[in-house]
Amino acid sequence: MIEILAVLGFPLLGALLLAWLGARPNAPGINVAVSLLTLLAAAALTARVIAEGPLLVLDRQFFVDPFNVFLVALTALVGFTTSIFSRPYMRIEEERGRLTPAKLRLYHSMYQLFNFTMLLALLANNMGILWVAMEAATLTTVLLVSLYRTPASLEAAWKYFILCGVGIAQALFGTILLYFAAERVLGAGGGALLWTELNAVKGQLEPTVLSLAFVFLLVGYGTKTGLVPLHNWLPDAHAEGPTPVSAVLSGLLLNVALYAVVRCKVLVEGSVHTSFARELMMGFGLLSVVVAAFMLSRQKDLKRLFAYSSIEHMGIITFAFGMGGPIANFAGLLHMTAHSLTKSAIFFAVGHATQKTGTQLIDGMRGLITISPMMGWGLMLGSLAILGMPPFGIFASEFLILITAMREQPWATPFLLAALAIAFAAVVSKLQPIVFGETNATRLPHRPAMVPVYTHLALVLMLGLWIPPYLAQWYRQAARLIG
Repeated sequence: MIEILAVLGFPLLGALLLAWLGARPNAPGINVAVSLLTLLAAAALTARVIAEGPLLVLDRQFFVDPFNVFLVALTALVGFTTSIFSRPYMRIEEERGRLTPAKLRLYHSMYQLFNFTMLLALLANNMGILWVAMEAATLTTVLLVSLYRTPASLEAAWKYFILCGVGIAQALFGTILLYFAAERVLGAGGGALLWTELNAVKGQLEPTVLSLAFVFLLVGYGTKTGLVPLHNWLPDAHAEGPTPVSAVLSGLLLNVALYAVVRCKVLVEGSVHTSFARELMMGFGLLSVVVAAFMLSRQKDLKRLFAYSSIEHMGIITFAFGMGGPIANFAGLLHMTAHSLTKSAIFFAVGHATQKTGTQLIDGMRGLITISPMMGWGLMLGSLAILGMPPFGIFASEFLILITAMREQPWATPFLLAALAIAFAAVVSKLQPIVFGETNATRLPHRPAMVPVYTHLALVLMLGLWIPPYLAQWYRQAARLIG
């Protein structure tokens, strides 16, 4: 129990501390230290779950198994590396007058509170607490997206608040329907919302009510995942918020929302005994992949470009979990890991590039490899990794998803292949002049802070060449748990 309390307690206490000290010069260091403590607590929790199996603590309100502890560890890792990246990034933003001490205090405190809400959502056994945590994550990210207080950032934050607010309201109605179905079997009380209790009696739940509940839950949490046609908030939020916020939004929040959908899918499949939930997830996933691939070629803003890339990849992961089975689930988990690491690395590199060139517009960036070879190669390697080029981990996961689709859903394979080809052509055509184009800009006198970028890319490269046996076993256990 102490590990769960530590995982949740460190970011919550960090948020309170930084709400007080967040404007001081040492606030970025405190932010990094709190994120490191959270990562160490997550590592201790992971070790305990591997050694002892699933944990059910605090009056059954919190539950940890190989599926969510894997996401807890990933969230803590990316949260830590993003805090390292944000240290020099936010200092430069302050020096340029884009941020005041009050805004820095808000950023640092909300960053830790955002981490807390994501970890709370992952660890909650109570579906009601899960909903509350997702709503709290929405509110904290609204404040982060609107940090610059420009008209564009305020508009993006307002759009994010409205769309995700409507979506989370749909998820609330789905949670109420879930409770309605469970009450007849488990009786009134908080136990009717506990996922472990629901999972134990899922075969006795009313199929019609549960099917309707899943529709609302998929629409609600799918809005947070960025699935088409519920995705309109995501490109604006990425483009107008600070780059560290884009990294955690794309690398972490989308995963947590999809985690909620998958947990609900397990219950529905056990009750309905049809392919209803699978077909819905595959449909939304495939639509997201195809639409995002075509939208990539129309983007003129670099951060919006990679925002649509996130929509594409969340569609691939949703499609994989929709197919289900040991191979597709394994591939979905691997893709979720590789995407989080790669996309956050890309946004780290994009953050440095936009600060050095003074623009986010693709036409305004040229010759990054001349300005800074470390920055240029980091962006190019990250882009090749996210496009599924071997030997990076996304190639391995996409290959497994495609061969599973060829065997089980052959009708979908041409759409997937066409979308991946279109996305590859769109991104490469836009990145080539950004990285290798001619420029009159002088070379930077110092190296940008690229350690988080290359650390993430090294991990993604490792996942493509060799998955450590304990990690592969971890994925297999989680894949079995989600059907």
